[in-house]
Amino acid sequence: MNDVFLADCRARLAFDLMANTWNPVVLWALREGPLRPAELRRRLGGISTKVLTETVRRLEFNGLVHRRDCGRTAKVEYSLTDLGVTLLGPIEAFGEWAHRHGDEVMAAQDMVTPALRDQTAITCD
Repeated sequence: MNDVFLADCRARLAFDLMANTWNPVVLWALREGPLRPAELRRRLGGISTKVLTETVRRLEFNGLVHRRDCGRTAKVEYSLTDLGVTLLGPIEAFGEWAHRHGDEVMAAQDMVTPALRDQTAITCD
């Protein structure tokens, strides 16, 4: 039996990278070029400084984002690595799917009983 989603498999690694709400959002925000943290926060909206820092560190750890020190002023900027750029296509595909089918998903959610809805709700926080 071929278990393609074992804990150490590559597909699971990719799913884990995209499972964090902010990972694909930050990658998408960096698609047009490097940004300083404050610029990135403004572009994203709704992300705290702490969560942004955790997210870019996680993306840097995984080789998807590059952190560059901007001289002696202690300023930094973030940009996509070549590996990070390779995820833009899949992220765009997810966005297109959500645009096409989001109403259907929300309609299905509306059909669920309130008790079950509270247990399974996916929110955009």
